[in-house]
Amino acid sequence: MKLQSKLPNTGTSIFATMSALATKAGAINLGQGFPDFPMNATLVELVAKAMRDGFNQYAPMQGYLPFRETIAEKINLLYKHPVHPDLNITVTPGGTYAIYTALTTILQAGDEVIFFEPAYDSYLPNIIVNGAIPVAIPLEYPSYKINWEKVRAAKTEKTRAIILNSPHNPTGAVLTESDIEELRRFVYDTNIFIVSDEVYEHIILDGLPHLSILRYPDLFDRAFICFSVGKVFHCTGWKMGYCVAPETLTKEFRKVHQFNAFSCFTPAQVALASFFQDPENYNSLPVFMQEKRDFFQELMSETKFRALPTHGSYFQIYTYNKISKDSDTEFVKNLVASCGVAAIPVSAFYQSGKDDHVVRFCFAKKEETIREAVGRLKSV
Repeated sequence: MKLQSKLPNTGTSIFATMSALATKAGAINLGQGFPDFPMNATLVELVAKAMRDGFNQYAPMQGYLPFRETIAEKINLLYKHPVHPDLNITVTPGGTYAIYTALTTILQAGDEVIFFEPAYDSYLPNIIVNGAIPVAIPLEYPSYKINWEKVRAAKTEKTRAIILNSPHNPTGAVLTESDIEELRRFVYDTNIFIVSDEVYEHIILDGLPHLSILRYPDLFDRAFICFSVGKVFHCTGWKMGYCVAPETLTKEFRKVHQFNAFSCFTPAQVALASFFQDPENYNSLPVFMQEKRDFFQELMSETKFRALPTHGSYFQIYTYNKISKDSDTEFVKNLVASCGVAAIPVSAFYQSGKDDHVVRFCFAKKEETIREAVGRLKSV
């Protein structure tokens, strides 16, 4: 039998490749974005209690109502934007799923979608599998800021959506008020939707505010805003997230969602409904991750790697220009073999494979893991 692939140019992701190499070599994996420390013990107990209390059957398609209510309270507390638990919030199996469902809701064959590279690796296949046309705009190296002149030049009558990601994976860049004003001008009086990937909303560093699209009612009116519980509460294996959107967009989003996942893991939703009631459980995260970022930077300053700025997420980009002229892909493979540390080549986040000789490290690790990994990197 013959199958015509919808993603003929897509192979195994660099994350799977590097994780396999790290496992085979017994290397420390600073490549894939997952913590190696325990999640919050209270949250563990809450989900266990939910299972013991019998919350083991299907949750409603849109999500367990008390969980959506606490999400709405959190949004109003953080962003001064009232949203309705029933009309605006849908619980999803992870942030990536929310992004995919938003794009599937929006796109028709031939539509164009603007996104920024380096880009989280799901955006491109999400666009292509929906029959749309990806329009990649490179961020400005080494600051990784958006060049809005290039964005305006890329807009056509077929532009249907723009994808934003702040805090940004893989670079840690964050949106500024200037970016928000440029975005306003860009979408004004158009039919362009915004898909805002905010899965690292609580991992923003250096005292900066998170400029969520939820802060701006005029932008929210055309937006799907996607979040991840797993990323911020150190439980990536839960695959738990949610999408916030205006009522009319939420209705269409749920039409797609109900025939895909339909429902998400009930015990986790019950647990999170309680956990979100204490704002300290998410407000403490920036300080927690800043300490890890600063600790990692301090140790890395003793290596030949040079840090590029990061203000959010749990990733840091480093240049290795003083070490090697190899491509970043060859460099990270050699790094695993020579010193037993895995990183991700940033060229993997570009369609073209653009190579600025930079690699991504994840610092969401235990102190002893970071210390051992950097100790090995000093030999490079």
